[in-house]
Amino acid sequence: MTKSAPQRALEKLGLVRDIDLALHLPLRYEDETRITPIAALRHGDSAQVEGVVGDSRVQPHPRRQLVVKIHDASGELLLRFLHFYPSHQKALAAGARVRVRGEARGGFFGLEMVHPAFKAVDEGAPLARALTPVYPASAQLPQAYLRKAVASGLAHADLSELLPPGTLPAQLPTLREALDFLHHPAPDVGLATLEDRSHPAWQRLKFDELLAQQLSQLKAKQERARQRAPAFALRPGGLQEKLLAALPFALTEAQRRVVEEIALDLGRETPMHRLLQGDVGSGKTVVAALAAAIAIEAGWQCALMAPTEILAEQHLRKLVGWLAPLGITVAWLTGSRKGKARTQMLAQVASGEAALVVGTHAVIQQQVEFAKLGLAIVDEQHRFGVAQRLALRSKLQDGPLEPHTLMMSATPIPRTLAMTLFADLDISTIDALPPGRTPVVTKLFADSKRDAVIARIRDEVAAGRQVYWVCPLIEESETLDLQNATATHQQLCEALPGRMVGLLHGRMAAAEKAAAMSLFSGGQMGVLVSTTVIEVGVDVPNASLMVIEHAERFGLSQLHQLRGRVGRGAVASVCVLLYTTPLSQTAKSRLKAMIETNDGFEIARRDLEIRGPGEFFGARQSGAPLLRFADLAEDGLLLRQARAAAETLLAQHPQAAERHVARWLGAKTDYLKA
Repeated sequence: MTKSAPQRALEKLGLVRDIDLALHLPLRYEDETRITPIAALRHGDSAQVEGVVGDSRVQPHPRRQLVVKIHDASGELLLRFLHFYPSHQKALAAGARVRVRGEARGGFFGLEMVHPAFKAVDEGAPLARALTPVYPASAQLPQAYLRKAVASGLAHADLSELLPPGTLPAQLPTLREALDFLHHPAPDVGLATLEDRSHPAWQRLKFDELLAQQLSQLKAKQERARQRAPAFALRPGGLQEKLLAALPFALTEAQRRVVEEIALDLGRETPMHRLLQGDVGSGKTVVAALAAAIAIEAGWQCALMAPTEILAEQHLRKLVGWLAPLGITVAWLTGSRKGKARTQMLAQVASGEAALVVGTHAVIQQQVEFAKLGLAIVDEQHRFGVAQRLALRSKLQDGPLEPHTLMMSATPIPRTLAMTLFADLDISTIDALPPGRTPVVTKLFADSKRDAVIARIRDEVAAGRQVYWVCPLIEESETLDLQNATATHQQLCEALPGRMVGLLHGRMAAAEKAAAMSLFSGGQMGVLVSTTVIEVGVDVPNASLMVIEHAERFGLSQLHQLRGRVGRGAVASVCVLLYTTPLSQTAKSRLKAMIETNDGFEIARRDLEIRGPGEFFGARQSGAPLLRFADLAEDGLLLRQARAAAETLLAQHPQAAERHVARWLGAKTDYLKA
């Protein structure tokens, strides 16, 4: 049987089960419980009035519109419809009694409502007894249809109490009471408590949502603890010690601490599932190399996957430099690697000759077969989509033993986010930068000061230093983005005669990108004009100036990542944020944060405040809006209560825990494993 457009729209919104509909809560409410006399209306009031149509006509000029006059005992009101159908004219014919709801505005002929909602009524018809819900919808889903579907879901959903006594925080209503109230609140309820979600009914839903999320994460962690992985013993005088001795620098205390944490995990027979987080430039790659050395010495392979070719190639260059002198073969796999070279690499991976495999998502393609994969390292893991991370996990689960997994992120995770989206992970933090790093000074310039910025670039290049100039990637128009980068490249070429100015963007062939990066890394190129392809992984110690054009268009985390491309040597470095006015409040908040702090953890905290958890790690969230109701910035207490309750439930009431997760997450629990 063919589904109607509204039915298909319901499914698209994920409203499939009765419980899904019951949990589809209103965006706002309309008050149809009272009638306001027309004479009592004031400009800007949103109200419901009732009156009789005195006059209704189509007015052809200045544009065709339906103009209707209604009156009650107190006065007269004009209704104006710029878009209308014959059914409107019929329902609003002279003599009809109608209830009209909308915003009153001052017009040329007195107060009027433009495109109000209306319905025909009999005199003395009863008023609504509760506020009318307005639900999140789509173009194919009329409110009337959605209200009926939600009411049906609410009536038929199993809303019985699943949680044992003592699990809930005190004074929260039952789930049935909370949902009945939120779908149809009484007219005398304080709207403020509904809008800020502080009402006990909202608190109950937030708690249940956080509890389901915590249960699923802790359950995933328990399941992993039952799996088996190869245990790698750390041998005195082995490959890791040889690598440490060969490095041209000493590890920081923070790096040594996380290396020890990872070594302990690798020595166990349960698979490591650890997130290594550290600010930009804190030295995560060398930690990954030391982890790989333990697995390789034990006779197993290691795979390192990065989201972009540029980042993967940076890792490759460093890892080959450190490991090749120790006799380790490193394979290189990306989408651009074709023909005989690719076939040869695949053979090295399949035979086990390549002990370390570095690449992009090409590493998890079907034709890639590992002889003996023992450790998978995923860099900037949040930038992979959910489907890619699930594919990686299924690729790894091959045979009785599961490889260890180390995920790395240069976007530090605020504590509340770590307790929710990453509750199933063990987290290691590199909380100190290597010695010799000079803090980057961040300066703000309006675009009108562009010439002064170019003069500063001229000075830097004359002194033998190098400069990045980053142009924004505008999703709606990549063409505009490339024109912008190209125009800037041309302008800088003219302003810096005799100096090499390079151009780098995502549409260039891999060989062209590699050539541009090689010239810049080697010091021959003074200025590199680029889009955000250089956001992560690029390491050129001689680069001392970063200019970010249209900085107001970038996210806070992205601005911090870009700033981290400079300040990697001993020379004092500067990041210039060029902006155009007017600035939105969000853009002002971002730029203010960049000026005030270089601390990645503080940047992450402010980013979470500005954007909310749904966007902070957008890729992890895609496919599963796991936190629709709770707000991590506001609901820290509820989160801690939910975490404690989750641990008790799993230990003492596992069946209740399972039913609670099924009610709230349905089939979405897989996304939590990504």
